[in-house]
Order: sequence, then C-alpha cells, then structure tokens
Amino acid sequence: MSLDDLHLNLRNLTPEDYPQLKTLMDRVYHDLGGAWPQRTIERLISEFPDGQIVIEDDETLVGVALTARVDYEEFSNPHRYDDLMDQREIILNAPKGDAMYGLDVLIDPAYRGYRLGRRLYEARKDLCKSLNMRAILAGGRIPNYHQHASDMSPAEYLDQVSRKEIHDPILSFQLANDFQVKRLLRKYLPEDEKSQGYATLLEWNNILFEPAESVLDTRKTQIRVGAVQWQMREFSSVEAVLQQAEYFVDALSDYQSDFAVFPELFNAPLMGLQDRAAQQDQIAAIRFLAGFTEHFKTELSRMAVSYNINIIAGSMIEEHDDGHLYNISYLFHRDGDIEAQAKLHITPQERRDWIIEGGDDLKVFDTDAGRIGILICYDVEFPELSRLLADQDMDILFVPFWTDTKNGYLRVRHCSQARAIENECYVVLCGSVGNVPSIENMEIQYAQSSVFSPSDFAFPHDAVLAETTPNTEMIMFSDLDLTRLTVVRNEGSVTNLKDRRQDLFDLRWRDWSWKSGGRPSGSRQEDA
Repeated sequence: MSLDDLHLNLRNLTPEDYPQLKTLMDRVYHDLGGAWPQRTIERLISEFPDGQIVIEDDETLVGVALTARVDYEEFSNPHRYDDLMDQREIILNAPKGDAMYGLDVLIDPAYRGYRLGRRLYEARKDLCKSLNMRAILAGGRIPNYHQHASDMSPAEYLDQVSRKEIHDPILSFQLANDFQVKRLLRKYLPEDEKSQGYATLLEWNNILFEPAESVLDTRKTQIRVGAVQWQMREFSSVEAVLQQAEYFVDALSDYQSDFAVFPELFNAPLMGLQDRAAQQDQIAAIRFLAGFTEHFKTELSRMAVSYNINIIAGSMIEEHDDGHLYNISYLFHRDGDIEAQAKLHITPQERRDWIIEGGDDLKVFDTDAGRIGILICYDVEFPELSRLLADQDMDILFVPFWTDTKNGYLRVRHCSQARAIENECYVVLCGSVGNVPSIENMEIQYAQSSVFSPSDFAFPHDAVLAETTPNTEMIMFSDLDLTRLTVVRNEGSVTNLKDRRQDLFDLRWRDWSWKSGGRPSGSRQEDA
C-alpha cells in the first residue's frame, strides 16, 4: 500500500462501528479471546465517548484506542485487568475519575509501519490535557517475555528492554511514547501466555494537571512584567526620587503589570545631596545614602499596596547595627509583606571604595505571580546561585544591575541569557542609564534592559522576549507564560534540568546557621 492511497481520518468511535471493530479485534486479539461483546463497547461509548478514538481509511477502521476513566489512587497501585470490569464484562468507568486508563490500542496489521499507534497515543494525551486529568495509566503486556523467561526474571527483562538490548513490541513502543514503568504487575492477565501473566503498570503524567480549587486560590500562569530603565539624574530631595519612582509604578500598574522592576542602587543620586567636599569621603557618602533606606522601604511598600503591584526595588544600601554595609534588593508584595535578598558576591570596587559586604542567604520567593529569585548584578555571573534557585522551582529570575561600560553590561547580559537557557526559566534584566558628573561617587551608566527565555520552539527564535533601546530612559513590558516553562522542562527539545548527571555531581548550600552575629537574610519578612 502506498502513501498516496491513504485517506486517514481521526474521530470518535460510534455504536455503528461495532461490526468493523469486532472484525479488527478478532484479528489482532485472536490469542486473547478476540473482541469485546457489543454491549461492553456500547456501554463504554455512552459513558466516555471522547475516550474512544479510531482512525479510519476511506471509512474502514484501521486503528482503535479504547479508554476508561478511573480513580488514580486506585489504579496507580497493583491491580489486575479483571479489576476494570464486572462479571458481565461491563467496564467499570468512573464518571468522576481523575485519570484515564488505556484499555486497548490496536492497529490493522496491514497498516503497521505508518505510525498510527503514535497518532492514537498523541490523541489520548491531548484529551487528557483538555479534560485536566492527572495521568494516563495502562497495564502493558510484555508479549516477547516468553522467549527469555528461562534466562531472566521479568525485572531483568524490563531492564534490558529499557536499555534497548531487547525489543518488545508493546513495552518498547510505550517507552518511546513517554510512558514510565511504575511497577511490575503479577497475574495481570493470566491467560496471556506470551507475557506469562506479567504486565507493566505504565504511567504518562499530565504536566499541566491542575487540581480542582477555587478561582481565588489558583496560581496565575500568565504574568506581565514591567521594568524601568531608570535615568540617573540629580535630585533636589528624597521626595523627588520617590515622586519619580511612583510615576513609573503608576504607569506600570495602569498596564496591569504583576511586577515593577527597578535597577540596582537606583537611589544612588541621593549622595549628591551632600556638598562636594563631603562626597570626597566615599565610605561616609555611602553611609549617608544608607540613611534613606528605611524611608524608601516604607514608601515603596505603600506603593505596592496602593497600586496593586509587586515591586522589585532594585537594590539599596542597608547599614546594620554593627556598622556593616550591605547591598540589598527588596521585594515589596502587593499584600504588604516585605522580603529581602542581599547581594552575595561583591565587586572589587564595592569592597574597595564602599566597604560593602556580601550576604549569606539565598531564597526563592513565593508570590501571587510565580516563584521568583533575585540576583543583584555580579551575582548572576556565578551560575551556582541560579542553579540552586532552579532546584527550588524558580519561574522568574530578576537581575537588577548597574554597569558603567558596554563590556561590563555584556558580561551581565550574556550570563543572564545563559542562566535562562540552562535553568529553563525567564530572566528579567533591569539597569540604569545616564551620566551625573556633578556627583562624586556616580560613574557613567550603560544599560539595555531585557527579558530572556529558554531557547526552544515555544519561545522567540533568539530567546529574547523584550528589550529596551540602549541608554534611554523608558519602561519595558513582557508577558510571561509559566505554562510554557512546565512544558519545556518536561517535553522540550532538550531538558537541561532533567538530564543533569546527578549520579556524578551535585550542588548544595552550606549551612551557616552556627555563625554568631548573623548576616542579612534573603528570607526576612517585615510588617509594612
């Protein structure tokens, strides 16, 4: 038969198809009792019509997939084929079941080689997703086992099939279609002599499954991020800086953004409120800047609540009671909570001129718009940090930065894009622009804020979702689909997180809780 002669159509099984179905099942299952009785098929169609799928060629049935609804907890544990039906050979379909059970997939022998079985499996998976069901389960026969039973146990047989050292027409096919073997089933189908009564319990997980819950409790999957490419300029007062910040927060909120992002040390121009002579002492100047942080925290938290938007406040300098200085990014939740992430890796300039110290803690933050991490500028150049965050199911990594030259910016940009690819997450890069020669401690600025995605078919070809005009004050928006992250992590062209050789290496965060006089934590929560 040539491909030109095929006229294939995928549709649902109807009661009128039974004569053809019987002929096909008798041909394929001649060693297992042949076709189901007509009453069994008609009952199955009436109770779960969408689950009965056929492929026809010019109105002739050539492929069939029969499926029941079951309770996952019951059938994800050991069971027998007879547990699926009553004594009258009526399949026990569970109308409110949260999983699908693959009863049969059969292809006309004359049509094998055209991948029709794969087409039926894909249709089943699409149905599972559309019905928001937890998984597809199946008891898979191992019909070639009888050829090896004298030489190996069933478990050894399964291992060799999974390694492709032995081919089994059913198990090999199911493994190739992303099903996982959960356990070996004994006496599953005692009359199956070729399998000697054994079968595998197979499972395909619906990675998009969402348990039933109230609308208000459902986590958002469509997220809008707004970033401010902030112009460094002279300000006459603290109120002027806050007024400029609120202007941008207001604008981003008007566009229904879930996050407003500011750059690293965006309030640094406040050092210019000192006279020029006082600015010569750089450590005194940075302590002067730290004196405004508590006021900024109060006002930014008010904005987050008032404008109903989560604010990533770039970073600000914080001085602790012991006199130590830290560069800290604050997350202002729109419900009033405040959390903090200290910069961990301090640049030589920060250490030398400002005596900034690095924090000791790293955390993924739960928000109403996904799980996020924050790495301040230089931190993103250390891939271990983002991998630790990815291991905690981070969705979005925010990188507020301040770079003076293009090559410095490109270090941050290229590392950020690498973090998006290797950790299969979104990365939001937000920097500042402009030159303020009148302020002693302010260098030149170079920035092009950007949003990066994983590099796969579901995302832009260059893995760049949005970017600003370089060195221009502006706001940037990007819509992030968290569902696409779930898909790429499980079914992408490559699956970086899943494919790590953790049998060879691992990555762990050291416990510094024994240290006295602790350092700033990335997990603090304060009253707003």
